[in-house]
Amino acid sequence: GWVGAANYVRIATADPKFASAMSVTLTYVVLSVPFKLTFALLVALALNRGLRGLPIYRAIFYLPSLLGGSVAIAVLWRQLFASDGLVNAALLHFGIVGPSWISHPSYSIYTLVALSVWQFGSPMIIFLAGLRQVPQDMYEAASLDGASKFRQFYKITLPLLTPVIFFNAVVQTIDAFKAFTPAFIISGGTGGPINSTLFYTLYLYQEAFGNFRMGYASALAWILVVIIAIFTAFSFLTSRYWVHYDD
Repeated sequence: GWVGAANYVRIATADPKFASAMSVTLTYVVLSVPFKLTFALLVALALNRGLRGLPIYRAIFYLPSLLGGSVAIAVLWRQLFASDGLVNAALLHFGIVGPSWISHPSYSIYTLVALSVWQFGSPMIIFLAGLRQVPQDMYEAASLDGASKFRQFYKITLPLLTPVIFFNAVVQTIDAFKAFTPAFIISGGTGGPINSTLFYTLYLYQEAFGNFRMGYASALAWILVVIIAIFTAFSFLTSRYWVHYDD
C-alpha cells in the first residue's frame, strides 16, 4: 500500500544507520576532495614547468583515474592495507608496527580516502589545461616588479585558476558523495568494521538488494539527490564571491 511520508519519518527518527552512513560519507567527502585537488594541482604545477616527455608523464598520472573505480584496484588496496600487507611491511623496515588498517574502525576510512586521492589524474589534467591558459607575460611583468614565485602563484595563478578549481571541486564532491565500489569491496559489502566504511550508497544498496526494502531505499536515494542538489546550488551561489572570470 501507499506509505506516504512514513519512510522519511523512519529515516529521521528511528534509523541510527542512516546517521552513521551520513557521517561516514561526509567525513569521506570533507577529507578526500581537498586532498585530491591539492595533490592534483601540485602535480599539474610540476608538469607545467615544461618537462621532457610530458605526454608520457600525463598518461602515467592519469592511469589511476581510469583504474581506480574498478573492483580489481579495490581488491589490491585491501591486500596493501591488510595487517600483513605491503604498507605494514614497509613500516616494519623503520621499526614501526602498523595497525590492521582495514579491520580497525579508527583507520579504515583513511584507506578509502587514500585510494580516492590516488585517483587524482582527472582533476590534474583539467588543472594542467587551466595553467596553460595563464598568459606568460603576466609572470614576466611580476618578475620585473620583484614578485617571488610564491607571490606570483598567490596573486596570478590562483585567481586565474579559480574557474577550474570551482569546476573540479563541484565534480569531485558529487563523485565523492556517490562513491560505492571501494567501500563495498574493502568491507566485503558490510560497511564494517562497526559501520566505519558504511558509505551512504552502500547503505542504500544494503536496504535495496540485501533487505529488499525498495521503497525505503528509494527514499534514501531521494535524500542523496536533494543533498547533492543543495551542495551544488550553494556552490554556484557562493562562487560569485571567489571565482574570477575574464570579464
